Amino acid sequence: YCLFVFSRLIFGTLYPAYYSYKAVKSKDIKEYVKWMMYWIIFALFTTAETFTDIFLCWFPFYYELKIAFVAWLLSPYTKGSSLLYRKFVHPTLSSKEKEIDDCLIQAKDRSYDALVHFGKRGLNVAATAAVMAASKGQGALSERLRSFSMQDLSSIRGDSSSTVPPSVTVRTSSKQSHPKPSRSASEGTGSSGKC
Repeated sequence: YCLFVFSRLIFGTLYPAYYSYKAVKSKDIKEYVKWMMYWIIFALFTTAETFTDIFLCWFPFYYELKIAFVAWLLSPYTKGSSLLYRKFVHPTLSSKEKEIDDCLIQAKDRSYDALVHFGKRGLNVAATAAVMAASKGQGALSERLRSFSMQDLSSIRGDSSSTVPPSVTVRTSSKQSHPKPSRSASEGTGSSGKC
């Protein structure tokens, strides 16, 4: 399988791509036509092998036969891609061209409508998700802050004496930049006020 992938990459894709570049560079019409026929046949081959790989990969020498087929398509002696294009692909596409064009136009219109529809739905879903995430995030943040403040209040109440009223404790917890007055300082102030 790895040999097939490597061979297909080199001989089926890179080699023809380089010679297609040379045809474009030289502006040779015959080379244009030759490589365009190859790419059409190669596209059909790639599409067909997507399905045949599922059912025929167990077949003996399956990958070797595919390598031989790509070599046959490329060979200047057999001119396989030109032969297949002229005998089968061109007559088939010529007879079905109008139907294919109509189907492509309808598919294009439907896909555009579907894209607009799903685009609008996607924006609505994204906006709803953003609003819900913001509201949940805000709620979680307020819960987190509330739990911190309740924890801070309980720790301050545990540290303070029973003589200090709770309102003083709450005020000192909200002013974090100012240090709490110690018990000895408050008792000293109270005793100096009595004298």
